[in-house]
Amino acid sequence: MANHKSALKRAKQSEARRMRNRARKSRMKTAIRKLEEAIRANAVAEAEQRLRETTSIIAKTAAKGTIHRNTASRKISRLSKKVNMLKAAQSA
Repeated sequence: MANHKSALKRAKQSEARRMRNRARKSRMKTAIRKLEEAIRANAVAEAEQRLRETTSIIAKTAAKGTIHRNTASRKISRLSKKVNMLKAAQSA
């Protein structure tokens, strides 16, 4: 454990950041899970709504530095692709 005053402060800051990042990641994963459930249920309207919400949450998570922006972009792209395939399947 840290002995110096500055090291103790760093340890506290690191723990606070870890918890903040954990909460952001958890929120993002929950949103993704709900979107994928809507896709599996073939609910197009709900999936489109959840995609907008999820995209926003993923972008915010990346903007805060919790995940890399390329990771966020990849996740958004893959989820959008799934929703678009669902829409195409419904209209065909």
